[in-house]
Amino acid sequence: MSPYESDPVDRLVGAAADDADQAVEAALRPKLLDEFIGQERVREQLSLVLRAARKRGAAPDHVLLSGPPGLGKTTLSMIIAAELNAPIRITSGPAIQHAGDLAAILSSLTEGEVLFLDEIHRMSRPAEEMLYMAMEDFRVDVIVGKGPGATAIPLELPPFTLVGATTRAGLLPPPLRDRFGFTGHMEFYAPTELEKVVHRSARLLDVEIDPAGAAEIAGRSRGTPRIANRLLRRVRDYAQVEHDGVIDRQIAARALAVYEVDERGLDRLDRAVLDALLRLFGGGPVGLSTLAVAVGEEAETVEEVAEPFLVREGLLARTPRGRIATAAAWQHLGLAQPPHAPGGRGAVPGQQALLGPEPSA
Repeated sequence: MSPYESDPVDRLVGAAADDADQAVEAALRPKLLDEFIGQERVREQLSLVLRAARKRGAAPDHVLLSGPPGLGKTTLSMIIAAELNAPIRITSGPAIQHAGDLAAILSSLTEGEVLFLDEIHRMSRPAEEMLYMAMEDFRVDVIVGKGPGATAIPLELPPFTLVGATTRAGLLPPPLRDRFGFTGHMEFYAPTELEKVVHRSARLLDVEIDPAGAAEIAGRSRGTPRIANRLLRRVRDYAQVEHDGVIDRQIAARALAVYEVDERGLDRLDRAVLDALLRLFGGGPVGLSTLAVAVGEEAETVEEVAEPFLVREGLLARTPRGRIATAAAWQHLGLAQPPHAPGGRGAVPGQQALLGPEPSA
């Protein structure tokens, strides 16, 4: 399972979306490509694809959008439909467990319609194989009957555009991946881009925020617009209750301190993992299960929820013998790094390469 799929939605800095997020995102989503912030390369390439399709008067090639959740894949699918002035049908891979489920959806599409298939890598294999023919030949074979008497009835489909979204492009089989004419990989946002997202969302939510306040929220948002919007709503609540409703840097910092989100975007679980690794195990190496017991969490929770961001931030490293903290982790928690701690100034050169197999506990 992907770390993104297992991320609990009740984490303030989790990338998964709950019902409240989805409702707010619907109101905050940009409607056109020119309004979409960030993802410059993907926007430029996608704009060319759509403009060329409009000039030809034909449906554009199928589009695959990959990358972590919360970066705008669903938003881009809706923008594609809006730019083509076409209706959009939305479903997801887990909802399509049988080929008949997919056949029912495909047979009801209209010409030029956009079909958005979220989490496409989680679709069942029989439905996946049916999708091959639908994407390439705009045709599906519907099986009627069972056993020797079963017959395949070909069903012609109107030209449509499939927009697939996945957090794990590597799980897509090559035959499916190769049928997409355009593939866009969504990258994490830079803080300056997230500041623009925060300012835009604040205007739509009728929240007064100054540049320093937006920068404070953006810097703690883990490079993800969904998290930035969620933090903005929580800071807005604090500003309205404890202040005059105006968000500046000080108010934003105070509010996020209440919600235990620090200046690098780490929450309680992230800091608990680092704190145990540093204080209890001297920076490691330590086995995953031992570390999980120390923080009172399941090993899967530590590995799939906390570790990906800590590794991306350069605060934790995985080695064959276990997890080790980096110099940045000691500095972030304000602790003095022992000279011979992993990654320390007194560490033996090539120490990580010499570490043996990871202990089982």
